[in-house]
Amino acid sequence: DRPQASFAQVSALKSMSLIPQEAKRVLDTFLAQVSQEPTGLDISAPEAYGYEFQSHGVIEMLEKLLDKFVDERAALEKEEMNSKHAHEMLVQDLSAQVEQATQDREEKSESKAKHLQAKADAEGDLQDTMTTKEADEKYLADLTATCEQKAT
Repeated sequence: DRPQASFAQVSALKSMSLIPQEAKRVLDTFLAQVSQEPTGLDISAPEAYGYEFQSHGVIEMLEKLLDKFVDERAALEKEEMNSKHAHEMLVQDLSAQVEQATQDREEKSESKAKHLQAKADAEGDLQDTMTTKEADEKYLADLTATCEQKAT
């Protein structure tokens, strides 16, 4: 009862002058199709198809993503290993520089200490030599004066 009332309303639209001719033609085509469709017991069950797997696209996309992620992970791991190696090389280089700088500092300290000791020894020798010279000059002056007194 309900479909027939709906079709009657649609048929009434065809007689209205406000509806364009193209729309009326479409309505006629629609009503012709509906009238040809079986109703009630005339309808038979559709033919059953076997199950069709429709997720091929999703699985392919997931497999591609898996490959992409595996490649990205491998690239990131390689980059991380390179960074780690570079860091270890930098640490080793800096450690060697620190050791060399410490050794150079110790050598310079030893050299400076030796130079200061040599300077102190030289100054001590100079003082001894000057004292000896002054004593020798005084002895010479005394000896010369004594010789002059005896000569006169």
